[in-house]
Amino acid sequence: MQKTIFPSMEPSKQFCPNSTYCARGQIGAGTIVIHDRKRQRYRCTRCRKTFSARKGTMLEGLRKPTELVVIVVTLLSYGCPLQAIVHAFGLDERTVASWRDRAGMHCQRVHQDVVETAQLDLQHVQADEIRVKGSNMVAWMGLAMMVKTRLWLAGTVSLTRDRALADRLLQQVRRCGQSLKALLVLTDGWSAYPGSIKRAFREKVKETPGRGRARLCLWPELHIGTVIKRTQKKRVVEVTRTMSHGSQEEAERLLQQSRGGNVLNTAFIERLNATMRQRFATLTRKCRQGAHRLRPLETGMYLLGTTYNFCWEHHEISKPTHEGRVVTPAMAAGLTDHLWSVSELLHYQVAPPAWVEPKRRGRRRKDAQPSVPTMKQPSNRALVRLRKGALCSTTG
Repeated sequence: MQKTIFPSMEPSKQFCPNSTYCARGQIGAGTIVIHDRKRQRYRCTRCRKTFSARKGTMLEGLRKPTELVVIVVTLLSYGCPLQAIVHAFGLDERTVASWRDRAGMHCQRVHQDVVETAQLDLQHVQADEIRVKGSNMVAWMGLAMMVKTRLWLAGTVSLTRDRALADRLLQQVRRCGQSLKALLVLTDGWSAYPGSIKRAFREKVKETPGRGRARLCLWPELHIGTVIKRTQKKRVVEVTRTMSHGSQEEAERLLQQSRGGNVLNTAFIERLNATMRQRFATLTRKCRQGAHRLRPLETGMYLLGTTYNFCWEHHEISKPTHEGRVVTPAMAAGLTDHLWSVSELLHYQVAPPAWVEPKRRGRRRKDAQPSVPTMKQPSNRALVRLRKGALCSTTG
């Protein structure tokens, strides 16, 4: 008789996902035990709740084989059209679209958990936007990257190219970096960028003691550069480089530190835009993959951006002139120490936020003096008793 071998389970690396439990998300607390090896379930000894080993991953609740899901998501991250996957594996088109959206939402949580909490020394950031021609709509996708490590930092999707798009993009970049560090931000000639950068990179400063509002002050070492390209017959004939804020000397110094070239440029973010268009079927020009809604654009953007950061070897920074070994942008930024597989990315468990004790509203209760217990006095209230099958009232 062949012995059944179950996958290994490690309770020490699990956390309680119960949102109502005060110790949720804590790893290594010793409160998680194995509940069922066959069904791959754990149990929390504190809240007495059981949960699946797939809880908090992209595969939670899916009944299809894990290998098939990983293959489909890998093909989607490399730009394979959805209809080709449907015909190759005999799946329903809505199933593949649902897996794409689930993988994108999971990658968004991974990005928020790993990249946006890393507090990186950004030094040099470039931002740009992509015009997306969809089905009966035109959308805009804003992207930003850290030049030194080629790490994709932020992305946002909107139907309009307005100030709100730039504000959301730069606020997301702000969450990824350390405060009050020397920073150079390079953009194209869109007039909304300088104001959005200044609103994102500022801190509260209390200038006078006592009561009163704090003042929002710009970072002292913030430098904003603008690169405007003039084209003629689809060829660049003139490039205008200006500093919107900060000094030219400090900007050139940050360029040298980040290996971002000798002059102000937006070449790195434009190369990332080309990578996105190559590996995202919906962004391909003159194709039959036009997007109908913004949600598939956002989930697909996070799927490609997260796999680009963690799962794809970056050839430029892997050269001997940079790192000298096979690295990804996340490895170059110090976020991980190895090359992730797509399966590892989909199995990554995002812990819920730490429990915060709610604030008590109202005045504090004064400590009352303990009262001396007294004997219970008899009451004259009428009691209702059952006597010989009928209800009657008596006095105690």
